[in-house]
Amino acid sequence: MPEEKPAAKRGEYQGNPIITIFINNNENFRFSFGYSKAKAILTYLDEIKEFVEEMDKAKGENA
Repeated sequence: MPEEKPAAKRGEYQGNPIITIFINNNENFRFSFGYSKAKAILTYLDEIKEFVEEMDKAKGENA
């Protein structure tokens, strides 16, 4: 069974809302971003997914 991902956390940075997500399901490795970057990620979500698939294939992974 796949490992459960930690829940994303919402917070605030300098008065602005942010969301924090985790890398490789590890709460010690995380990154945070705000509304504008979240919108940019959603705009390019298909391209990001394609990029990850290509990199996984190049590395011989099935992630």
